[in-house]
Amino acid sequence: MTLRAIYDVAAPAKLNWFLHLVGRRADGYHLLRSAFVLIDWCDTLHFELRTDGRLARHDLGEPLPVDDLCLRAARVLQQASACHLGVDIHIQKQVPTGAGMGGGSSDAASTLLALNRLWQLHWPVAQLQSLAVALGADVPFFIGGRNALVQGIGEQLSVLNVPCQHLVVAKPAASIETRALFAHPLVKEKCDAAIVEGFDASASDQGNRIDCDAVEEMWELLKTDSRNDLQPAAQQMCPAVKQAADWLQGVYGNSRMTGSG
Repeated sequence: MTLRAIYDVAAPAKLNWFLHLVGRRADGYHLLRSAFVLIDWCDTLHFELRTDGRLARHDLGEPLPVDDLCLRAARVLQQASACHLGVDIHIQKQVPTGAGMGGGSSDAASTLLALNRLWQLHWPVAQLQSLAVALGADVPFFIGGRNALVQGIGEQLSVLNVPCQHLVVAKPAASIETRALFAHPLVKEKCDAAIVEGFDASASDQGNRIDCDAVEEMWELLKTDSRNDLQPAAQQMCPAVKQAADWLQGVYGNSRMTGSG
């Protein structure tokens, strides 16, 4: 039987428990180490099969960019699989944009996973993740759908068992453009000076992963240093980020920025 539609597909947001910059590749991509944690705040997508090969998106809430990540994901999968089918994608945004929570990347990952079923491609998760890398650094994580310790430019994942947490998320109205943040002098200085004990940035660049047996031990060590190396630059660029962080610190005694703000 041909599957005609898939409804109510959740695209969850994530938070960075910490984000450490550990170097930069020759091509300019920043190397990081982070813990990505899924939260129960999500966009909702619906997918309806088209037989004419057309890819269309319909916004059920705030208007999205004309060619957003979920459309790009659909196009990349269609081309890579030589599939002649299309899709109508209906998306209800709940995760705020420009929040460092991976909303667009999660939408793209959910699109790849849903279309893999709708178009009956039967690709394994690893094959989808290899395709996802070209779409964005966070997309492979959302394909995996598990909390993870992350290395490289975001493509090296080690599953992480994180206890259930009650978290408060504050999103200021202002947003920071990611490219401008990474170009900030404080970020450049941090990357140039990045030295993490026991970590070889060049090895990460070659695709070496953390030994799975050491993941939980590393998590215990790193979660005590739960800084975000991008936060000082973000607070200089956008005072609202500092205001939100200070408010959370004052009320809850702990705060940090997620992602690139």
